[in-house]
Amino acid sequence: MTTSPDRRRAPAHAGHRPGRPNVIVVLTDQQRWDSTGVHGNPLDLTPVFDRMAAQGTHVEQAFTANPVCAPARSAIHTGRYGTATGVFRNALPLPDGEPTLAHHFGAAGYRTGYIGKWHLADADPVPSGQRGGYDQWLGANLLEFSSDDYRTVVYDDDGEPVLLPGYRSDALIDAAIRFAGDATFARRDAGTGPAPFFLFVSLIEPHHQNEVDSYPAPEGYAERYQGRWLPPDLAALSGPGSAVHQHIGGYWGQVRRVDEGLGRLLEALRSLDVLDDTIVAFTSDHGCHFKTRNGEYKRSCHDASIRVPLAIRGPGFDGGGRVSRPVSGVDLAPTLLDAAGLPVPARMQGRSILPLLRTPGASWPDDVFVQVSESELGRVLRTSRWKYYVAAPEADPWHDASADRYVETALYDLVHDPYELVNLAGVETHREVADELRQRLSGRMVEAGEAKPVIEPAPPVAATGQRRVDPAVRGDSIRPTRLGHQPR
Repeated sequence: MTTSPDRRRAPAHAGHRPGRPNVIVVLTDQQRWDSTGVHGNPLDLTPVFDRMAAQGTHVEQAFTANPVCAPARSAIHTGRYGTATGVFRNALPLPDGEPTLAHHFGAAGYRTGYIGKWHLADADPVPSGQRGGYDQWLGANLLEFSSDDYRTVVYDDDGEPVLLPGYRSDALIDAAIRFAGDATFARRDAGTGPAPFFLFVSLIEPHHQNEVDSYPAPEGYAERYQGRWLPPDLAALSGPGSAVHQHIGGYWGQVRRVDEGLGRLLEALRSLDVLDDTIVAFTSDHGCHFKTRNGEYKRSCHDASIRVPLAIRGPGFDGGGRVSRPVSGVDLAPTLLDAAGLPVPARMQGRSILPLLRTPGASWPDDVFVQVSESELGRVLRTSRWKYYVAAPEADPWHDASADRYVETALYDLVHDPYELVNLAGVETHREVADELRQRLSGRMVEAGEAKPVIEPAPPVAATGQRRVDPAVRGDSIRPTRLGHQPR
């Protein structure tokens, strides 16, 4: 992959051109959904993302398929759950022959490139056969270990180390801009028109730097945001000296710098005269709860772990659209293929969201299914109102991909308890709700290719206070409904 700019013939302005669009995915690591302004963050961290969400399509309820790196990424690349690909936890390579977005776009004549963190191989440099079918490569399997904030070491097509200058997210965005320029000019120099390319840009920020357990932001950025605002769940569950108060300034600073890089990428596409021909999707692999739910930063059923930002701009997505139904990481791959006019393979377990944008009243379920691994073996059903979670007490979450027996572990009413502070599992007044959600979760697990499970109810807990579920609204809050495109 080219790592330094060339002198090239400037293109004549051509405006929007017909044909298949370029596609770019920008993936962050461990970014909470509420780090963005469109989700209520008051710190003005993401003005570029917020504009993408307002002018393109904003997926208001986007969720990872698993709140840990490798299975989340395998789902994004393949449109399949981790138990289907075999990557149900970290340290498992994507199997040879598992089709990815790169394979599908490459087969359609796209030039494909990968930049940044991979986390789907078993070695660094990543062997060529474990690169998911990408033509051009400038990445590292575990970028958090091959680099730090101002020393970004990745490996090129030949497996040779390349040191990229600048702050790490800036360095990777710079490489993405060079790839887009090279791909655009190569086809124009050949006289064949704009280049169709598919580029996946995988940043490490705002992930912590593992060996020092910190969130290193560029100079001055952590100080700008330290002590200013906390999401309510973190404020309620953390105390002085906690990981939250120690790291939140650096975390917010990293988010701000990433957003500035996203802006530079979009400006570069505009200067190359391909912005209107390029689909750009921005999302994250999972969230971050700063050790408030377990002993580390994710791997739990809570929205702080599983909910992520997602906005898409470009052909098919512009116009200020809003998708308010829950959408999973497995849905991104079929969505991008569909938007590029390519067939969606039947083996993909996700579905394209484009029918929600094109057809008022299009059918879409009001829930997503999430698998949890490593911390414990669990399964989540997340609807617009309810969070229902079960765990397998006898399973080994590092060795077992699934289990035959689960026990109800958590139930949250997200309308009245949006920060998941009151666990209603086993509460007698919510038994009927839990029973209906249990049936839906069981069906989702079977759809994902798992065996039909036994899910045992949580031990009964007497209701406290005046808690009850209004029968007049309970059914509508649980059953799937239909939703079409909702313009702003």
